[in-house]
Parts: sequence; structure tokens; C-alpha cells
Amino acid sequence: MTRTLIRGATLVTMEAAHGEFIGDLLIEDDRIAALAPHLGVVDAAGTEQIDARGFIVAPGFVNAHMHTWQTALRGVAGGWTLTEYFRQMHAGLATRFTPEDIHVGTLAGAWNQLDCGTTTLVDWCHNNPTPAHSDAAIDALERSGIRAAFLHGSPKPDPKPGMVPFWATPHPRHEIERLAQRLQGSELVSLGLAILGPHYSTMEVALHDFALAREFGLIASMHQGGGAARTPDGWARLEAAGLLGPHINIVHGNDLSDAQLARFADAGVSFSLTPENELTQGHGFPITGPLRKLGVAPSLGIDLESGLSGEMFTAARVALGVQRALDHAAYRAEHGVIAPRHEVTCREALEWITLAGARMLGMADRIGSLAVGKQADLVLIDAKRLNMMPLHDPINAVVMQASLANIDSVFVAGVARKRHGRLLADGVPRTLDALRASGERLLAHRPTPLHRRPP
Repeated sequence: MTRTLIRGATLVTMEAAHGEFIGDLLIEDDRIAALAPHLGVVDAAGTEQIDARGFIVAPGFVNAHMHTWQTALRGVAGGWTLTEYFRQMHAGLATRFTPEDIHVGTLAGAWNQLDCGTTTLVDWCHNNPTPAHSDAAIDALERSGIRAAFLHGSPKPDPKPGMVPFWATPHPRHEIERLAQRLQGSELVSLGLAILGPHYSTMEVALHDFALAREFGLIASMHQGGGAARTPDGWARLEAAGLLGPHINIVHGNDLSDAQLARFADAGVSFSLTPENELTQGHGFPITGPLRKLGVAPSLGIDLESGLSGEMFTAARVALGVQRALDHAAYRAEHGVIAPRHEVTCREALEWITLAGARMLGMADRIGSLAVGKQADLVLIDAKRLNMMPLHDPINAVVMQASLANIDSVFVAGVARKRHGRLLADGVPRTLDALRASGERLLAHRPTPLHRRPP
């Protein structure tokens, strides 16, 4: 048995029964064995002791939606609208990816998530034209040490003459069978479906894919929104067929009506928002407010490191700030004065990147909060640094002031993946060299490369 004892930290448990307090936390193997204001004497033999005075210990963050395969294209999509992204990424750059490009992008992206305090990554992989591409992504996730849900998707190139378009192609059952067998018994990497859904496919494909997810007992996640729907009445027909439930996850959802959101929430459907990218690319305002009115806490994701930072702090802060701005504007329009208080709290924003992500994955009994018996997925945040001193309210400080510079240590299933501000991974320099080469090759066809290294 391996033991790690964290002493004297400010524990942000995200558990109503415990709240926040200064105390100790004991990890035994992969689980939290105890936490209390003082745990007393613990057998020192074989126990690593961490003096965490001045640190905040919080649940590891859950990035509920990211296309990790795009990591080698960082910054390329920073100025694209959603329409440009479809054309230049899916119909263009994505078609140039080899399995090796998928592997290095996924590995570097997963390591960056760990570096930023994310312990669970929902890898929405929709550039896998061959089984080798999918295997390359899964190999990278397993090597990284992050907890991950690999959501198997499908490429979206422009159809060539005589080719069945992607929106009329059912999700491949044989590949799901193969991947389910491969990942059976995996401790950290699970399988899900990244399907087209009624917005991006024919009705026949949507019915097939929803039924496939239910048959295999897998999460089925889909983008919703962005231009006209291919099947405008698709959701009504899926509802009528009884195919909605907690295993269905909707990403974005900016164009759904309040009535639809209410029905979906009643059915247990989860929602993953990517607030910064939705605002940047033109999806619309995040639907945080409408979901809150229904008592639904959305999970949050980064979406695209080809255009954005990978930090979940930023995702929470943007979602919180935008919703507060919308609430205040509505109040002022109605009453003519500034609202007396915020409707949305920092605690809610922290829930969006911890417990809500765990619920989206059906893992709330395992991750998302600090409690005895749960997996030891947690982050140590250095609150002694200049940007967080003095510490008065740990939750407000985590959401509004912390950054990558404060992420001192990260544990996944009790294993340290980052300590003293340093990622514990072998081969990072070689991987970055390969990532750079991958990006340069993928962009080689561009008439004016964005960046040239000096000779």
C-alpha cells in the first residue's frame, strides 16, 4: 500500500457535508482514505508527508469537451469564425493527419491538461478515419496518465463524387465493438461515442447512433447548433422514440428553445458548454442562464486548443463573467438600476469544472469532489504566490485569481503527475519536438506560414 499524507491545507471539498476547512487528507493507493481538521499520528513508514500549509487542495478539474487531436495547430484557429473552422479545419487541415499526428497532439494536449490541473479529460476525437488513428489517440491518453473518456467520433471532410457524405454515414458498430474490447478493464480510459446527432446528420443516422449508444451502455455526446439543422424535427422524433436519457450529452446547445431544454433536463440529458469558444466563433451566448433556471449545472470544456488556452480556470471565469453580465443587463433593463447582488456564485462556477463534469460522465460517485472512498484525483494550488496572497475566500480565489502558475501538484488515482510545479512525465522535450514537426508539416501547404523559426 502506498500512502500520501497532505497536512495543513485549505481543503475545498465540494461536498455539502464538509465544505471548506483547514486540515489533513490521507491518500491510500488510489483513493482518499481520510480527511479531517487533524488526522493525528499516521504511521510514517512508507508514507509521503506533504506540508501543504498555504496551499488549497481542490478536486481535480474535469475538462468535459476538447478536441485534443488539434494541439499541434495551437493558435491557428484563433481568428476563425465557426464557418471558417468548418471549412479550414474539417474540410482542410484534418484530412492531412496521420496516426502519428493524432498521437503526438493527444499526448501533448493531455500532458498540458495535467499541467493545468485537469485530472479528467473528455477527449472528443472526431478525426479518426482509420482504426490506427483511434488507437494512436488512446495510446497517447494511456501514456499521459490522465483520466480520460475517449469519445470516438468521425471525420467530416467534403464528400468526393460517389462518396457517401459524413452526415449520411452511421457510426461504425464494428469499431465500437473493437474499442470496447480494447478498453475493457482499463483503469483510467473509458469509451464513449462522439456522434453527429440530429443537427449534423440524417434522421436515419441519428436513430442508428442513439440506439447504438444505448445498446453498448455508452455516453453519446453530440454538437448542437451552428447553422441550419440537417434534420429540423430530429429531436422531436428522438424524444418520441424514447431515446433520451442521462447517457445523452449535448455540447453547446445555443439554439435550443427553453421548452426543449426543459424537456431534455427532465429526461436527465447533460450539457457541456465551451463558453470562450462559443463567444469567439459565433455560436452565441452560452446557455448557462437557461440551464440554471432549470436547476441544471452545466459541465464546461475548452473545445479547441487550436484557438484557445487549455486552462479550466479560464473556462469557469468566462462562463461566470458572461452570465453575470447578462443577468445584470436584464435586471437593469427591467428596474433601471444595478442589481443588488450577483445571481451566480463562484462556488457554482467551480462546480461546473468539477462535480458537473463528473456527473456528465456518470462518475460522480468516483470523482469531482473530495470525500472518503473517492478516487484521489486532486490538485494542490499554491496560494502563497504573489497573485493569491492574502487568502480570504478559497473558492473565490480559485475561480477568480488562480492560474497555471499556482498549480503546484496534481494527483490522478493517487499517483503524482505533477509535483513542485513540474510535470512528472518522461520524454516531454522529444514530444514537443515531434509536436512542432507535426504542426509544420500539417501547415506546409499554407501559402504564408504564420511563423518561421530563426535559422
